[in-house]
Amino acid sequence: MFISSQFDGGNIECLDSSDPANILLTIRADNQSDFYQWFYFRAANVRDLDCRYLITNAAGAAYTGGWEGYQAVASYDREFWFRVETSYDGEKLLIEHNSSEDQVYFAYFAPYSMERHADLLAFAQTSERCQAETLGVTLDGQSMDCLRFGEIESGRKVIWMVARQHPGETMAEWWMEGLVNRLVDHSDPVVNAILDKAVIYLVPNMNPDGSRRGHLRTNAAGSNLNREWDNPSEEKSPEVLCVLEKIKQTGLDFGLDVHGDEALPYNFIAGTEGITGWNHERQQQLELYKMTLANINPDFQVENGYPPNS
Repeated sequence: MFISSQFDGGNIECLDSSDPANILLTIRADNQSDFYQWFYFRAANVRDLDCRYLITNAAGAAYTGGWEGYQAVASYDREFWFRVETSYDGEKLLIEHNSSEDQVYFAYFAPYSMERHADLLAFAQTSERCQAETLGVTLDGQSMDCLRFGEIESGRKVIWMVARQHPGETMAEWWMEGLVNRLVDHSDPVVNAILDKAVIYLVPNMNPDGSRRGHLRTNAAGSNLNREWDNPSEEKSPEVLCVLEKIKQTGLDFGLDVHGDEALPYNFIAGTEGITGWNHERQQQLELYKMTLANINPDFQVENGYPPNS
């Protein structure tokens, strides 16, 4: 048996794989950071074996509440992901599985690789509606990619949406892929109406380095990009710096920062109250937007989420 994670987004260290019933693993922390929870690894030579994978440092993970009732995902082809038997005893996370194939992949959530990210950009730019632009480079030398949908014209609203500041929240880029698929669809009446009045800028992945490195929350320098917008720098957060410079050039009327939560299985909006300049009028606008969205979209709700100023 062999355990490996030396691939795009991989993260695990194998302590002992000599006994299929007691495979001891540990999650590697983000570079220059104490954050960890994301894992993604491959088990080889495991066909028809009753395997028990024990993540021994689960109790020190960033959000242990996320282990409660959690089930890891697995895949044989890295396209179709399914849930597998998982339990947490307060110290270790146990994944139990008997593989029908020689090799099987396990992950915290369905991975969204940098290769798939490149495929998304290539697909989007083939639409006459889309303009692709590189805004800068990361500390590891990867490109910061931005997609623009719609024409730049006077009077149009400017919409910005960014995702995956925290690389372990892969569902954020899956959300972006779904959005791109809608934006290129000329038969979508909602999209057509929006693009008649607005131009949309998307950054599908704010943290390419953390994504490729298999980080949970930070970039290559160990910076939590979600906390860098007030004073970004080339040394710690060039990703935020280049996106913020572009936003200053275009202006912004509506912004959405897409994340995922380890424990709350709901779609909700939160976190605006801490923004400098936030006031009662803007709060009323937000409440109206949330209630309107909840009324027209059954996948959105307002009952569950984060408390104000959390």
